[in-house]
Amino acid sequence: MAAALLLLGSAVPAIAAEASSATHPETPYLYILGTSQDGGYPQAGCFKPHCMPGWEHPDLRHPTSSLALIDPVSKVDYLFDATPNFPEQWYRLELEAPHTGFSFGGVFLTHAHIGHYTGLMQFGREVMGAKDVPVYAMPRMRVFLTDNGPWSQLVALRNIALQPLEDGQPTVLPGGLTVTPLRVPHRDEYSETVGFLIRGPSKSALFIPDIDGWEKWGRSLKDVLATVDYALVDATFYSMGELPGRNMDEIPHPLVTHTMTLLADLPASERGKLYFIHMNHSNPLLRADSPESQTIEQAGFHVAREGMRLGL
Repeated sequence: MAAALLLLGSAVPAIAAEASSATHPETPYLYILGTSQDGGYPQAGCFKPHCMPGWEHPDLRHPTSSLALIDPVSKVDYLFDATPNFPEQWYRLELEAPHTGFSFGGVFLTHAHIGHYTGLMQFGREVMGAKDVPVYAMPRMRVFLTDNGPWSQLVALRNIALQPLEDGQPTVLPGGLTVTPLRVPHRDEYSETVGFLIRGPSKSALFIPDIDGWEKWGRSLKDVLATVDYALVDATFYSMGELPGRNMDEIPHPLVTHTMTLLADLPASERGKLYFIHMNHSNPLLRADSPESQTIEQAGFHVAREGMRLGL
């Protein structure tokens, strides 16, 4: 079901209404709205040399990892995760798929870490005053939102309408799109964690922004990669030592260098499916001109960038 949004405050700027779909895909596609780890780039409290360009130059900032699924055929769009950067990402979605022509189909949540669900607060009565926005979530995630304020108020006031997800069970969307949650191992303090398999009429994508390690998954990344056309995967840390003074074992993620090594023997056609996303503020991949970014591309992989479109 499409959400009915009652917006408080001024109307959407005219530029959004003027956005043209003439240069956009005519079939469903993914639109990358953010590429950084939960804290964004630059991150709060980081005034080190690698963060200062982001503070001094707003155009160098990177919002938190999020995707939009846009279907120009059924005229519905969706979000994957509701991040702390929700206001600007909602605006970018409005520019890409104006509400005058598209309805909003809801949010698919991966888990209950702050970079992935806290943007839901913007649907509340203090801001958008939305009504019955579908929020697709796994069982523990639904309990977390229902039983804990301020999220429980969104449920009680019907700003959001929780929709059930189950591991491995596809949700069928208009236009024949399907979204299937896949459980992944992660620090599950408040909810389980999932990635998503997103299938369109001709192509498919895997989205796993957070995972403790590929060897802990119980699935072969190589085997899963063979079944999809794109894979947007956890690139939180490029290499060890990015966070001096912190125990990185407490925040496990597969290093980008490890993922590259794991897939190095694949043919170029398979390596080219992989896009690194969800990069910590310390990760040099956030800079497109960094030597590390060049290494990724030379090895046949890709780095996800805001504004990329991946056709489904």
